[in-house]
Amino acid sequence: QVQLVESVGGLVQTGGSLRLSCAASGGTLNDFYIGWFHEAPGLEREFVGRTRWIGNSTVYADSVRGRFTISRDHAKNSIYLQMRRLKPEDTGVYYCAACWILSVCAQVDFHSWGQGTQVTVSS
Repeated sequence: QVQLVESVGGLVQTGGSLRLSCAASGGTLNDFYIGWFHEAPGLEREFVGRTRWIGNSTVYADSVRGRFTISRDHAKNSIYLQMRRLKPEDTGVYYCAACWILSVCAQVDFHSWGQGTQVTVSS
């Protein structure tokens, strides 16, 4: 069973940048997409983006496309979420999770959720 652990988030000013990491252990990720999700205060968790561990299949939510970038480091078994031009509405808890490549990969299909990490963007 794959286990995912997010790095510590942080506090950043509007317009700033922050990189989160998601470290994987306990199994191969070859048959999975790894997704990032954002849960703003008082709101439901929403999709940010996902990438296939093998290959170049990466998609983003409209709200972050052009500002956020997902990358992988196979040697470190880690997935990264580089966040740029941060806005106050990006504040919240960020999670990574895994989705089997042959599933629909709707949010309900994701599993092995990390514990989440807090990102706060000050205005």
